[in-house]
Amino acid sequence: MRLRLLQMFCEVARSGSFLAAAHALQASQAIVAKAMRQLEDDVGTPLIDRNTTPLQLTAAGEIVYHHAVSILDEELHTAHSLDDLRQLRRDELRLGLPRLGSAGLFAPLFAIYRERHPLIDIRLQEHDSHRLQALLLAGDVELAATLLPTASSERIEAQAVCREPLMAVLPADHPLVLQPEIRLRYLNETPFIFFDGDPALNEQLRQACMQQGFEPIESARSSQVDFIMALVAAGQGVAFLPRLMTYHRPPRQIRFVPVAASDNMVWDLALTWRRGARLSRAAQAWLALTREKIALDA
Repeated sequence: MRLRLLQMFCEVARSGSFLAAAHALQASQAIVAKAMRQLEDDVGTPLIDRNTTPLQLTAAGEIVYHHAVSILDEELHTAHSLDDLRQLRRDELRLGLPRLGSAGLFAPLFAIYRERHPLIDIRLQEHDSHRLQALLLAGDVELAATLLPTASSERIEAQAVCREPLMAVLPADHPLVLQPEIRLRYLNETPFIFFDGDPALNEQLRQACMQQGFEPIESARSSQVDFIMALVAAGQGVAFLPRLMTYHRPPRQIRFVPVAASDNMVWDLALTWRRGARLSRAAQAWLALTREKIALDA
């Protein structure tokens, strides 16, 4: 199976569309469709269910996809290693970070990393945990900081970064602001303001509420933390943030109350990579730096 066919197949699998794959590969839709038929002829079985929208992989397609990702990753690693040997290219760190919490956790590390490894180019992507995990498994990023647990835990390895309790963000006049901690069930009639930048956190919150016997009432959602704070201050509901994001925010018209430990609402962030992948020197250096930070903060 030729590498170009595998590249096209992986792009079709990721995008769920011949047309979208063609655009990403800068090829025609006809060429992509022909390549998929050729690959299926080589394998001897259908790999794509063309009766679904978006396109879905068959059972055989799933097997071929995982092998194709490994083959392409090995090919990329070999090419990079040869380039390094010939000193024809600089190292590159392909890193995915979440929209929530990265400023406080990772921004200080960039200056140190740049100082230690000035020839390494950093290719940064910022997305929610679900999207980062998809990019990681597809090989588009080498490391990704995502919330744990993930839906594909058996396919990734992880290095802990930060485990933080969630804080309820309440308006200053809320009757529960003087409590040492708060149970989610006491907020069953209070509208929730969701952070729109990470569905994984919202799912975790919804599941915790459902376990307490209620479906949270959504009043608003935003990807801007400052705007969420303003909505809380205006009495539009309650929000939830990791504790580390509340240290340097002046309370003014809002108050922060820890969510009770018994509610199991923890923001558990880790650096993840594909299980069994050969990490580049750039990625290994980033992991080493984060381990240093964790040791200093312990």
